[in-house]
Amino acid sequence: MTSKPWYKNIAGSAGIGAAFLMATSAIGPGFLTQTTVFTQQLMASMGFVILISVLIDIIAQLNIWQILTANNKRGSELANEVLPGSGHALTVLICLGGLAFNIGNISGAGLGLNILFPVSVETGSIISAVIAVVLFLSKDIAKAMDLFVKVLGFVMLGLMLYVVFFAQPSMGEVVHRTILPSTINFTSIVTLVGGTVGGYITFAGAHRLLENKTAAPAMSEVKRSAVTGIIITACMRILLFLAVLGVLQQGAQLNDANPAASVFQSALGNIGYKLFGIVLWSAAITSVVGSAFTSVSFLKTLHPFFEKQQRAVIISFILLSTCIFLVWGKPVFILVIVGTLNGFILPFSLGLMLWIMMRKQLPGYKHPQWLLWSGWLVVAVMLWMSIVTCINEIPKLF
Repeated sequence: MTSKPWYKNIAGSAGIGAAFLMATSAIGPGFLTQTTVFTQQLMASMGFVILISVLIDIIAQLNIWQILTANNKRGSELANEVLPGSGHALTVLICLGGLAFNIGNISGAGLGLNILFPVSVETGSIISAVIAVVLFLSKDIAKAMDLFVKVLGFVMLGLMLYVVFFAQPSMGEVVHRTILPSTINFTSIVTLVGGTVGGYITFAGAHRLLENKTAAPAMSEVKRSAVTGIIITACMRILLFLAVLGVLQQGAQLNDANPAASVFQSALGNIGYKLFGIVLWSAAITSVVGSAFTSVSFLKTLHPFFEKQQRAVIISFILLSTCIFLVWGKPVFILVIVGTLNGFILPFSLGLMLWIMMRKQLPGYKHPQWLLWSGWLVVAVMLWMSIVTCINEIPKLF
């Protein structure tokens, strides 16, 4: 009996939904800005940064996804089981980071609608929040969420590919500098890794798989889904990188106030600016969905109330983010503080999971040694760079 192609296996399960949830959670307003700014600084050598960050992302995600699904427990549950209280600490970090960045996501969604229609950013954020709330009012939240992130994920990839076609970057130089970069910027690597698999994003896909109560996912499906999520994210980042590089090579000057938007505008004029509005809104609203779902999945460990009232708690999370944005605006101080602390979540959470697997024996499952020790290497590198970033960035706020 022949097995189905890998993409059909994933498409017929929760795997593709988990992959897209993880990917679209990573592709937010910050993702668009960071990729654009670093490409401005590094030009074609940004290809090397993306390559290294993708390798680190894959190691981190394969570890987290396999460990959680092998134990059939959420991150906070597993942590509390082996080291009492550590899961609650992880929950606090994830939820605070998720709430802070959701404020930015809501404002990004509002800005996207502001570009597309004659509405203010505030009105656009309210409309976006209502759309997200309606999504979570669906009878089957998991299926509705899967469809939503898949459709918008394909929309973003398609539009970015269209912009790259008109930007016409020098592919020969891209290949050359991806292998032999003219400069190596470690800060950019850490920033991209933190934005792709940091904070709540680390657990988004795995927790989505664990929501599928009908059957435990096969480990082969878990691996494919984890790698697929990273590949989707990498494709979006590579396409954006190529678009930015192309317009810069043509002599365009990007607007510092909104560099990502000026890339689209330089490539396609006013139509490009409208396309950016679609990409920005899609990136922001899917990140709102991913942040709300994953943060609340951690709260379920604290009290049965959060399990029973999941829908209401997720909606409250979205409304709270929206209200903070409307009343307070985008609190830069909190975003920077939480963003810096967010860098510690990956080494803390990944290190905790790896330590658990070194102490715990599971019948029928043995965690790959190469994955275990490469995971510890990622923990060490990310912890060191997070400490350096914290020392350098926090004093700037005072």
